[in-house]
Amino acid sequence: MSVAGLKYYEDFRVGDVITLDARTISADEIIEFATEFDPAPFHLSEEGGRNSMLGHLSASGWHTCCIAMRMQCDAFVLNTASRGSPGVSQCKWLAPVGAGDTLSGTVTVVSARISASRPDMGLIAFMAELSNQSGNRVITIESIAMIDIRETGAPS
Repeated sequence: MSVAGLKYYEDFRVGDVITLDARTISADEIIEFATEFDPAPFHLSEEGGRNSMLGHLSASGWHTCCIAMRMQCDAFVLNTASRGSPGVSQCKWLAPVGAGDTLSGTVTVVSARISASRPDMGLIAFMAELSNQSGNRVITIESIAMIDIRETGAPS
């Protein structure tokens, strides 16, 4: 059953670009994430960061992935008839993310096809790219989303 306001497979076209709202990263959130999930010294304190090859406190790459996911959820995922994802095909950490950095980015629809085994859903490949305030790309993530197909004749 189609739900008004949700985006379905048919609403995404190859080449579509979705803009993500900017987000500024704080030292506190970098340290909080690292304390729980990735306690490398350069993620835990300014001093640890200064003593690393990066020279400053930096976010875990996994934290940056989580930030990218949240930005995508806020931009479109939570308003999509999604069935989840079979996974990420590629993730590249291109530059460190530091406290005070403001990340922004886009998600591009790379490909779309109807599932051969489940013809009631489509598989859409997305490429997410985040950059910092200087325009340096910090991460790229290629992923697949499983999204319901709108029922024929159903209200949109």
